[in-house]
Amino acid sequence: MDRFEQNEKAPVTGGICLLTAVSPRRDEGNSPTGIVGRCLARQLLAMGRHVRVMAETDQCGGWPDTVEVVEASITRPLECARAFDGVGAVFLAGARASTVQDALTLAREASVGKVVLLSSHGPEYEEANPPEHSGLAWTHIRPSAVMGAVLEGTYPATGSDWPDTVRADGVVREAFLNQGHYPFIHEEDLAAVVAAALISDDYTGTVVEAVGPPLSTRSRVRSIATALGRDIDTVDLAPDQSRAIWRRLGWPDGAIDVTLYALEEYGAHFAELVQWTLDQRPSVQDIIGRPLRTYDDWVSENVDSFR
Repeated sequence: MDRFEQNEKAPVTGGICLLTAVSPRRDEGNSPTGIVGRCLARQLLAMGRHVRVMAETDQCGGWPDTVEVVEASITRPLECARAFDGVGAVFLAGARASTVQDALTLAREASVGKVVLLSSHGPEYEEANPPEHSGLAWTHIRPSAVMGAVLEGTYPATGSDWPDTVRADGVVREAFLNQGHYPFIHEEDLAAVVAAALISDDYTGTVVEAVGPPLSTRSRVRSIATALGRDIDTVDLAPDQSRAIWRRLGWPDGAIDVTLYALEEYGAHFAELVQWTLDQRPSVQDIIGRPLRTYDDWVSENVDSFR
């Protein structure tokens, strides 16, 4: 049980928690807001919180029955100002730099107490989405790649075609197959970090590195093969071959560049980057009060996607 999980009948405090979810984006650094948001909604409901979701059209389904769903986009916040009424805290995911100030102004005018921003790779993203200048209490959450991104179709490109190729041909084809590593966090763990930031003041005014360990490409393939109970063939591609495949699948060049760079860098500097992950304080485990879920856990929960 996560540290912040409570009985469903616990008293509701702090107003409504507003979550935002947008259509999948493949640009570098984008996380799967729908998958993470649904995990977060379930966790908040278990704590006795009221949950409202502002979701783009294709993200309106699949939420718990007691969640209030508002069909709207956080990228056009002025069209849905009433969504902020009665809100105590906002999980701001999928905002655009061009309109995020409108969202923060609406939150401030509605007397929202806190905004937790799902951030990205570095300070340039925070500068484009600056809740610290909004007059609201704020927390930035910088996650590593999310395991469930492959199901929603968001960044990173690595593994994005594996469900299709494993189902069709029993094979994984990818660059840096032998030395490649990529850091991943389970969506439930990321949601638990966000929940802690929403309901606690412990992380106000901070940037939380919600990072999981670098996982080798080979180990991810083995996890899927073990869950399926059969071998998976592998083909080690040249980077340009992976690039061509990902382009055909609609991945933008920026996302491909970052994916290939990270696969190579995390492999080449594995020990150093593992140590950086372990040095982060507070760690994800510190925040959620339990060990992180593993890739084996994620595959066992989603193995039907590969059958």
